[in-house]
Amino acid sequence: MTEPIPLSLLNDHLYCPRRAALKLIEGWRESNEHTLRGDIVHEHTDQRGYEVRQGVTLLRALPVFSERLGLNGKCDIVEMEPAGHPSRVQLQPTSLFPVEFKLGRRRRWENDDAQLCAQALCLEEMFGIPVPRGAVFHADSKRRREVEFTPELRRLTEEAISELHALLTAGPEPSLPPAVLKNACEECSLYKVCLPQVTSQPAALAQASRALFQT
Repeated sequence: MTEPIPLSLLNDHLYCPRRAALKLIEGWRESNEHTLRGDIVHEHTDQRGYEVRQGVTLLRALPVFSERLGLNGKCDIVEMEPAGHPSRVQLQPTSLFPVEFKLGRRRRWENDDAQLCAQALCLEEMFGIPVPRGAVFHADSKRRREVEFTPELRRLTEEAISELHALLTAGPEPSLPPAVLKNACEECSLYKVCLPQVTSQPAALAQASRALFQT
């Protein structure tokens, strides 16, 4: 059994497999303006606890896991309708609704939806109840977008999880996926590590770039 995959890596993998591999295989972690702003957005939700609003319990920074999928992480917010008195957190809720906070304005991104869907899969396994939908809250626009966990989205999510586990079981020296140079690359916190201008070049140049790091 491989070690659990962090939920957040699903977002990285679907946005850029190389970015996820640099984190998962080589352990790179870097910060830039965008990651620091993201930390500020999550500042409140990273404080574990709960509160009750209009009979709905809001769980903040709820740790979640799935043994079946080999996943762990946390949900920013889970809106829970309790089975008993709304003033107390119940262990067996009647409904769960995960909410993921994102920095950018309201848009639909496949990687954001899959990350949220993975949270739902964990919650379903932990609590034994269906979680049919959740939401992404976009901090810049202060708008909330509801996401339905369709069979297609669930399949996409589980395939991405399998691909990440395959990286961990690829042997002692797994190869990194090739870079795909995009306009958004310069905004990536691993831009200077990835060097997409070089690593996205044809095979001969890519081989030369790898030789730079060989000792």
